[in-house]
Amino acid sequence: MTWDKVQITNDFGEPVQALAPVIISASRATDIPAFYSDWFFHRLKTGHSLHLNPFNGKKNYISYKNVRLIVFWSKNPQPLLSSLDYLKERSINYYIHFTLNDYENEQFEPGIPSLTSRLDTFKRLVDKAGFGKVIWRFDPLILTHSLSVEDLLYRIEYIGDRLYGYTEKLVFSFADIQEYPRVKQNLRKNNIHYSDFLPQDLDFLASELCNLNKMWKYTIATCAEQINFSQQHIQFNKCIDDDLIIKYFSDDKLLMNYLGIQIVDDNLFSAETPTIKKTKRNKDKGQRRFCNCIISKDIGEYSTCPHGCLYCYANTSAERAMDNYNEHTKKPFSEMI
Repeated sequence: MTWDKVQITNDFGEPVQALAPVIISASRATDIPAFYSDWFFHRLKTGHSLHLNPFNGKKNYISYKNVRLIVFWSKNPQPLLSSLDYLKERSINYYIHFTLNDYENEQFEPGIPSLTSRLDTFKRLVDKAGFGKVIWRFDPLILTHSLSVEDLLYRIEYIGDRLYGYTEKLVFSFADIQEYPRVKQNLRKNNIHYSDFLPQDLDFLASELCNLNKMWKYTIATCAEQINFSQQHIQFNKCIDDDLIIKYFSDDKLLMNYLGIQIVDDNLFSAETPTIKKTKRNKDKGQRRFCNCIISKDIGEYSTCPHGCLYCYANTSAERAMDNYNEHTKKPFSEMI
């Protein structure tokens, strides 16, 4: 799958080529809703933004001409509440990944609001966006010398009980500490003695989640994990998810055509579900090995999120991220974060 290229005029009055994606990810690389919401909606109204490719260092213009869906990722999406009506006015679809963890005692996430405040924000977002369009993530799960699997399960249960009736899904993953040396260094620097999940820990966690879900009846899924928990009815997730898109946005014919989705209603006079045919392979090959997401264009920048999470893989350092954020505030509506 490729994106159209269109000619736009940049902020300096110059004609330039821009990619025109249909699905925007905002963003895996930084928390756009929490810190760059005003920037994003300004750029959306302007019609373009600029993105730095973290792998080759090249800058690419992104046109919003063809956008039909925005997937937001955030630990504090409260600033979105005042802007989501604009997406409705533009007939742009969206859903939100809300990472709602409880590491308050450990202070792993020093820059985010209280758990009570975040639970309230989650419910307010559901009231505005609609049920199913705000997805709960407890991500990542971390073990330390003072934080056990039982502790994690208690905290998941506490949040899951309070979100009952407001979400239909829980997504989780395990901290990839060994894969990110700077994460390991940061945890050690902060005197956090982490532990790896042992096979018996994984089995116990999955079994207990399954038991909790007998009451919740959520869809539970892992993000970019190899381990198979299918016996515990835990799925492999697609965070940019064509099945969710079909479920909630199938009336958007442009979006369905782009994804190669054919909806055949052979039962016009019955309540049977229409037949769904997928005619394209839309998997995003640029993601991690066990990621199942379909293709999207991420518009975020690494080392720009000032939440200060101690396990963060997207910042080279908390200091650099804060410096970059402070630089952004000097020109808050420039083409690039």
